[in-house]
Amino acid sequence: MKYLFAGVVAALSLVLVLGENKAGDGKPKHTIAEVMAKAMKGGLCKKCASGEATEAEKKELVELFTSLSQNEPPKGDLKDWKKRTGALLDAAKKIAAGDEKAGKALGAAANCAACHKAHKG
Repeated sequence: MKYLFAGVVAALSLVLVLGENKAGDGKPKHTIAEVMAKAMKGGLCKKCASGEATEAEKKELVELFTSLSQNEPPKGDLKDWKKRTGALLDAAKKIAAGDEKAGKALGAAANCAACHKAHKG
């Protein structure tokens, strides 16, 4: 009986561990179009880069750029996509952490024309 109980506990533990990994598998919360509408066209990126954003807006930008980096590009090299979106995310995280110099890095990373030429479908 105790072996049966131990087996059930082990099986449940395995299900919980596998289920938890599946839940955090990096699926994006936002689509590329949603990120572009809110962060870029909506002006949130520029607001954060200029230092005018609230703490909530800074956190929202980090969330949006996290989603962007988790999406796959419509075209182009995935490695280049990860590099470009990673630079945006890193700069946004630094801004959210209070780094005043990160605004310049965010402005440089937010090169719309270069990214669109390489990745926009």
